Amino acid sequence: MPTYRDEVVVLRTHKLGEADRILTLLSRRNGKIRAVAKGVRRTSSKFGSRLEPFMVADVQLFKGRNLDIVQQAESLGSYGAEIVANYDVYTTASAMVETADRLNEAEATPQQYLLLVGGLRSLARGEHSERSVLDSYLLRAMALSGWAPGLTECARCGTIGDHDYFLAQLGGVVCSTCAPAGSPRVARDTVDMLRALMAGEWETIDTAPGRTVAAASGLVAAYAQFHLERGIRSLSHLESHR
Repeated sequence: MPTYRDEVVVLRTHKLGEADRILTLLSRRNGKIRAVAKGVRRTSSKFGSRLEPFMVADVQLFKGRNLDIVQQAESLGSYGAEIVANYDVYTTASAMVETADRLNEAEATPQQYLLLVGGLRSLARGEHSERSVLDSYLLRAMALSGWAPGLTECARCGTIGDHDYFLAQLGGVVCSTCAPAGSPRVARDTVDMLRALMAGEWETIDTAPGRTVAAASGLVAAYAQFHLERGIRSLSHLESHR
């Protein structure tokens, strides 16, 4: 069908001409979509504000040759204003949508869409620490893409146990036998924190000591940066601000 509807998250936008925008969208049913929203930069636009980054919308699109065309847009989640009002929240959300934008078509599944929407909603409402929301999102998004870190058994030999090393290049926690010489040890509560972030156990996450949160964040960032083709630019901005 030349015309179709879908639920989307706006990942990023680019100006086109004097009044239009090119949108990169993560949709619920059609993967990643690149589309043109005509006239949305005019003050008279009926749905321009619904198609800003971090917004969730129900859109009707016309299937084009290279770019689809947005015909209608109804807001499902207006998270942009709350997110851009706080720098840390904004850079956290930027890292999340940048990660989602890296997904290829095979990885851009309904589960990825729902995960991102849930993360942006949590950020906008201030339900949890923004860094913990990001860490949980990154671990889950990578797991959905087939890059889940090993957290309950050695990522190299498969031995089950409480291991004292975490190496991004080896895929997660590793036992003392598999860890290369000189590898730094990781505290048990840090590994427990990683497991909680993966499982979304927010009671555990929200009450964790600051040093544990920081240590787990460092491991998540290293793991994500290693497995993505390029570093997450927004993540470096968040780190430098902290």
